[in-house]
Amino acid sequence: MPDTSNTLHHSIISSAIQTTRNHGWLDADAIIKNAPDPVFVSDLEGKILSANDAVYELLGFRTDEVLEQSLSRFISPEETREFTAALREVIERGVTRNARLNPRSASGEIIPTSLNASALRDSDGKVIGAIGILRDMRELDKARAYADSLIKNAPDPVFVSDLEGKILSANDAVYELLGFRTDEVLEQSLSRFISPEETREFTAALREVIERGVIRNTRLNPRSASGEIIPTSLNASALRDSDGKVIGAIGMLRDMRELDKALAYSDSLIKNAPDPVFVSDLEGKILQANDAVYELLGFRPDEVLEQSLSRFISPEETREFLAALREVIERGVTRNARLNPRSASGEVIPTTLNASALRDTDGKVIGAIGILRDMRAYEKVVRDLQESKAELQEKILDLEKFEEVVVGRELKMIALEKEIENLKRELKKYQERFA
Repeated sequence: MPDTSNTLHHSIISSAIQTTRNHGWLDADAIIKNAPDPVFVSDLEGKILSANDAVYELLGFRTDEVLEQSLSRFISPEETREFTAALREVIERGVTRNARLNPRSASGEIIPTSLNASALRDSDGKVIGAIGILRDMRELDKARAYADSLIKNAPDPVFVSDLEGKILSANDAVYELLGFRTDEVLEQSLSRFISPEETREFTAALREVIERGVIRNTRLNPRSASGEIIPTSLNASALRDSDGKVIGAIGMLRDMRELDKALAYSDSLIKNAPDPVFVSDLEGKILQANDAVYELLGFRPDEVLEQSLSRFISPEETREFLAALREVIERGVTRNARLNPRSASGEVIPTTLNASALRDTDGKVIGAIGILRDMRAYEKVVRDLQESKAELQEKILDLEKFEEVVVGRELKMIALEKEIENLKRELKKYQERFA
């Protein structure tokens, strides 16, 4: 008696293939055979009707050990129920995605896989089975385990959230930072720990993660279990599924309390410095300045802040200042650069600039801290010294001339005295001769 079930199975496949041909699609057999991933066709009871070589290579079974077998032979009873539920989803929706299956290979190895399945339809459009694509998840699972290990052992607080901001995973440093227990953090929305405004900023940051794959230095101020507001900086990167789709974010928090104290201290130093001190970005835009700057230049804060330094100095000096900024980036410091800013009154003020690098939390140079020294008094002293030197040189010349006159007169007197002596001697001789 002929095997009617086998004939029926082949009829199902042939019908499905013919349907795809009738719609002008590529030959289904060719697609299945040449697919790099393991692909199989099953009926609605989970019996495998067709499979490509990648399936046999993955599981290590022969063709006759796979075809006409129920998928339940290779997976656990629980996963069989899940696969049956996935088949129902295929019937209802036409597709199911990322169902986890862990088939046992011929060698007994449990192989983690991800199943994506779409409906197999007959010529009338009725669902008669499923085309399943398995993805070997062993390497990905190893990568995830490695990533989990990195997250767990990271010195900084690290968490994983979904795209709605729900916390799915967190390392011990998160609990240590916030002082909450695990069950008070996991499955909670980040909005529980931050203000409504910061929740909106974090949601915007998540959108940026989806679009760009990363965000940097977003400020968050979560409230700890003790009620303390903790300033932190958030860097986040995209968490992707096996298809590369962004499904969440991996966030790293940096406790900014000590850094904020240091910044407050440096702000105090800048504010109270006796010399004019300013902070600029790498394009020369002035971000911050102390009162001594406004006193030196005579401008109001709104006329200085967010302005380019080129507004106050000549084009040539602007080029020199940008060269000094490059030196700051390369060496961390520049010394005694000359700047001559023009004040509000139009006076050109000679100054000398010493600048050091301004760095972000990662040590990257993001700007410069510049100290100006008013050189007017110094240059006046130099001018006075030069004038005194000129006067002294004139007096020396006068003395030299006077010395020439005096010395010449003395030489003439000496010559006259010698002449007188000679005359006296001649007179004496003359007197002696006629005595």
